[in-house]
Amino acid sequence: MALTLRALAAERPLGLRVRAAEAGLDRPIGWVHPTELTDPQAFLEGGELLLTTGLSLDESTAPEYVRRLVDAGVAGLGFGVGLSHESVPQSLVDTAEEVGLPVFEVPRKTPFIAITRAVSRAVAADEYASLVRTGKGQQELTRTAVGKGGPGGVVRKLAKLVDGWVLLLDSAGRVTEAAPASARDSLDYVREDLARLRAGTLVTTVGEDEVVLQTLDTRARGVLVVGTRGPLDAAGQHIVNTAVSLLSLALEQNREHVVALRQLRSGLCELLAEGHAELATRTMKTLWGGVPEPPWPVLAVTGPAVARRSLADALDAEVPGEKVFFGESGAFLVALGDVEAAARLASRIGGLHAGLSDPVSTVDFPAGLRQATQAAEAAKAERASLVRFAEHAGRGFLELVDSQAAQAFSDSLLAPLRHHDETGRGELVASLTCWLEHHGHWDLASARLGVHRHTLRNRVRKVAELTGRDLDSPGVRAEFWLALQVAGR
Repeated sequence: MALTLRALAAERPLGLRVRAAEAGLDRPIGWVHPTELTDPQAFLEGGELLLTTGLSLDESTAPEYVRRLVDAGVAGLGFGVGLSHESVPQSLVDTAEEVGLPVFEVPRKTPFIAITRAVSRAVAADEYASLVRTGKGQQELTRTAVGKGGPGGVVRKLAKLVDGWVLLLDSAGRVTEAAPASARDSLDYVREDLARLRAGTLVTTVGEDEVVLQTLDTRARGVLVVGTRGPLDAAGQHIVNTAVSLLSLALEQNREHVVALRQLRSGLCELLAEGHAELATRTMKTLWGGVPEPPWPVLAVTGPAVARRSLADALDAEVPGEKVFFGESGAFLVALGDVEAAARLASRIGGLHAGLSDPVSTVDFPAGLRQATQAAEAAKAERASLVRFAEHAGRGFLELVDSQAAQAFSDSLLAPLRHHDETGRGELVASLTCWLEHHGHWDLASARLGVHRHTLRNRVRKVAELTGRDLDSPGVRAEFWLALQVAGR
């Protein structure tokens, strides 16, 4: 810690006496500069303790002299007495008190060189302590980075070393690591600064904290955000720079690992598409420890490559691998398993169009992939975020049917259900639609409707009772689907 005016005044051998602005004694001393110039501003950088005997000063010139020192950013003034002046000019003391410039009276017995040596020793000790702290911090960060801590460990260690809070953000501005966890709350306060940051470093404030935002040297643009109570000192700056370098290296290596895994995922998708289901699923289990339980709805997502990569990043970050498996197949990102979450992420990213197949077995994956890609192309043509193949296929068939005949058929078949619903005794039309959309899967459909599966079974049984049709028959289900599609046009 830099030597302050207060600490210097406390060194009794120097015999310094505070004459003005005692409230400013906590200022650090950058260096000592003796001069008898009445205007030394051109030779000062700010932060100095200026020493003078006042050779060219008197009661009339002292006030302006003090104001010039304040303009130059001087930390304090040491006035030597017993030579040009027996005491510090009163006008100098009064003006210094007014403008807040601390003034020491230096006794005749204390040479200026003694003060210079005291400050020099303190500066050297401070620089050594800063060097030791920097080296120790760099070692601790490096050990953490090469150990098991990874980027998260580096972030937590950095927060301790600078006694502050740290956020690690990905290219989309999302928090990937935070220390402490409550630091996530600070993200909203720096969003505007993040939008202005292109590369390098930006310094801002959040409440009483000074916040440094620094981009990482990676292909996938990330940002390190460090908040501390007051500005970082030199050691803190070196430690943050070390963390930036280590995180850049770690994330770049991790990025290469992710790219390799995604290429492997895409290869497994190709194996499935070519009918090698057993080999593909066995490899999935070996590498990822699990495979989504078939039958699989297949989701195909098309759109700009950058948007598809963003979707892949979001799937990696937010969806467990045992629930959704994904990979690239041509110009499509293909996902299978619990794909509802993947579809929601795709709609959130924007610029993407998704198609969803009927649930298929592992051996029928090629057919499911064809359905999903056809539906995705339809979604792209319609500028829709999602099209289900069942809806797409139904619309295609409807184009071949006379509209008046189709409407009459729909009204006739659905009339008993609508009459039942109008009495307020149930929601047969909505329940039948959802059940057919989920291909007769009771659990999925009941969850989507928010009712118990037994309630859904009773409603479907009521449909069969009112219409006199056997819903276990695929042909009857197709007729109902056609009727519902016509009703929805």
